[in-house]
Amino acid sequence: MPKIAIRWASLGLICAFTVGAMTAASAASSGCGDRPCASPGSAPTQELAAQTRRPRVTIYRRRVSLPPNAVRQCRSWLAREYRVSGPVIVPQMYCWWEY
Repeated sequence: MPKIAIRWASLGLICAFTVGAMTAASAASSGCGDRPCASPGSAPTQELAAQTRRPRVTIYRRRVSLPPNAVRQCRSWLAREYRVSGPVIVPQMYCWWEY
């Protein structure tokens, strides 16, 4: 391995350890300030859990069975959704069976 590659690798490791130490120090020093700290089961945690809940998708059984040469076709696109934080681009998809 060339000397320059060893130097770059060691420099990268030093930078990674430095950034990790700084992140750990800033996380340790960031307390609750003059407010009381929230307990693990408090409202902000429950709010976050409610936001990350996945939507339920109900799949109904088809009344007609598909032939063996049926092909599923899908069309996908990007759509703009308006959220509290501002407009967000999200993927959308529509699928159907062709036979």
